[in-house]
Amino acid sequence: MNRLLLLILAACFSSLVSAPALAASGRDLKREAEIEQQLREIDPALVASFRNARIAQDKNDSATAEALLRPLVSQSPGFDAGWRRLGAAVGEQGRRIEAITLMERAVSLKRSSANLVSLAYTLVQDSTPGRQVSEQERERALKLLLECKPLPHGDDLDILSLTAQIALGLNELGAAREATAQLQRKYPGEMATHYFSAFIAANDGHWIKAEDEILKARDRGLSAEATQAFLNQGVHAAAFPWRALRNTCVLIAAWALGLLALFVGGWVLSKLTLHQIERSDPRIPVTGGERRLRKIYRVVLNVAGIYYYISLPVVLLLVILVSASLVIGIFMVGHVPIYFTVMLIVGAIATVWSMLRSFFIRVKHEDPGEVLPREDATALWQLAEEVARTLHTRPVDEIRITTGTDLCVYERGSWRARLNNRAQRVLVLGAAVLVDFKQQDFRSVLAHEYGHFAHRDTAGGDIALRVRNDIYKFYLAMVQAEQNTRLNIAFRFLRLYDFLFRRISHGATRLQEVLADRIAAQTYGPAAFQGGLTHVIQKSIRFHAYANWEIKEAIDANRPVQNIYGPLPATPPHKQIEIEQALARPTTDDDTHPGPQDRFRLIATIPEPALPAPAGTVWDLFNNQEAFVLRLLKQLETHIAPHRPYIGRSRFD
Repeated sequence: MNRLLLLILAACFSSLVSAPALAASGRDLKREAEIEQQLREIDPALVASFRNARIAQDKNDSATAEALLRPLVSQSPGFDAGWRRLGAAVGEQGRRIEAITLMERAVSLKRSSANLVSLAYTLVQDSTPGRQVSEQERERALKLLLECKPLPHGDDLDILSLTAQIALGLNELGAAREATAQLQRKYPGEMATHYFSAFIAANDGHWIKAEDEILKARDRGLSAEATQAFLNQGVHAAAFPWRALRNTCVLIAAWALGLLALFVGGWVLSKLTLHQIERSDPRIPVTGGERRLRKIYRVVLNVAGIYYYISLPVVLLLVILVSASLVIGIFMVGHVPIYFTVMLIVGAIATVWSMLRSFFIRVKHEDPGEVLPREDATALWQLAEEVARTLHTRPVDEIRITTGTDLCVYERGSWRARLNNRAQRVLVLGAAVLVDFKQQDFRSVLAHEYGHFAHRDTAGGDIALRVRNDIYKFYLAMVQAEQNTRLNIAFRFLRLYDFLFRRISHGATRLQEVLADRIAAQTYGPAAFQGGLTHVIQKSIRFHAYANWEIKEAIDANRPVQNIYGPLPATPPHKQIEIEQALARPTTDDDTHPGPQDRFRLIATIPEPALPAPAGTVWDLFNNQEAFVLRLLKQLETHIAPHRPYIGRSRFD
């Protein structure tokens, strides 16, 4: 045994051997009855004296016990239990040598486990001030205890405990281990079991287990002084870093399992969503299975959002631990590359700073485009309100026009206002998509957007939206600190979580889109919705190609941009191929919207409603088309003006 344990054992030994038995828990009355029966066979008249002596000993009245037992052993000199009890009574009064002689008399009469352990205990018990029990006496006591092993009751708690204690004091680790193992098997909940398990664990360098076991022993009756003496000999100091490392590893493993669970959960939900959509009746606005999936998605998205914030301290800890481990490892090797070490430390500090700084970055939200007043497009406002009435939902409060091909809705207001359906509803329309857009097809696409309002898709998702914003801010801070490298753990986590969160949120979004498609097709027919979505896709590809070309030409020639909101020129062959590919593309896991062909297929069986189709295009719904186009071109000119080599006066001045 190492010196540390010898010191601990010396500090704690007296606290345990001060009692007659290490784990005494009262007399075994069944054994007492057997002993009294043996005496009754020798001389029945002596049983009462023997019993009264036992009662006196239990009351710590050893003098009375001695007075009762001396006549008894004189009258029955072959009764070994009488000599043993007399030796115990004498020993309790401090007459150790006499007690040993009496105990040896009992052993000579019968080498029972009770006699052997009593003699062993007397050999190692000495209350004489300044006197230590000799090593020879302890060795003899250990031999007596080991002799008990094959005998009846040789595995009693007090025998095994005293064996472990004396063996540890003599550095007989084999005997101590064996006795402790027997204690663990037969008496797993006893104080002595945990006490000696702590010593064995400390000897083996299992510091966490040693600390845990001694604390369990304290909870079961070990004195606070003995417990603290054990811990103060370096056990607690040695256990602390290992416990911290273990807990850190457990934390990181649990965190990684949580990420895996989120990924698997998102994947399973995506598969369930596809299966549910394929087998649902498209004539029903929302089936029971789809409603359940929406609720599950909402819970999973919230959990995934909260988990992002839980992950940040773990990532921060990982950055610090990995960086510190690398620096320590470099110094342990002996050859210290100064530049690499400095860059490692600076990188860790920059990463931590970027993570903390990202919480204070404010991303300013600006509404897209400009507000479309009712007086500029009265008929368009009326059409939007008519679609809302048809779908029995509240109409939009604001229409905003952009210079591109946007077409979407959102709600503006606090989360409480959105939750209570009091937020402002905003419809965003790209001017370029309105040209040649049939009103019937537009009504269907608008019904799709209102479907999001009707299904309350825009009412929730605050946590998801906040997480997306915070991921973006973290990414921005990492880029600004030049820490967006593959070797950076925080940046790797950011990419991983962005991928994971996109997979989960996009699965929920695809379900929302399918249900919104269904409500549009049920209201205005599959043909109108297919025509509307096809128009939006074609216009987006054709307009961006033409607008980019026209803007480049205008910049190069230093002339104003010509009207790009009229009928577009013929589609080039390569752009026609791009349009066909966009319409035929399959749905992927990274899509927020299903592929167009899947969307058309899922609504194909919905019957066409008997509703009159309005004639004309959306462009016809504007009161003054020429003035509206001039305003759009002026807005576009503001955006491209900084890119001109020379800015002269234009027709908009």
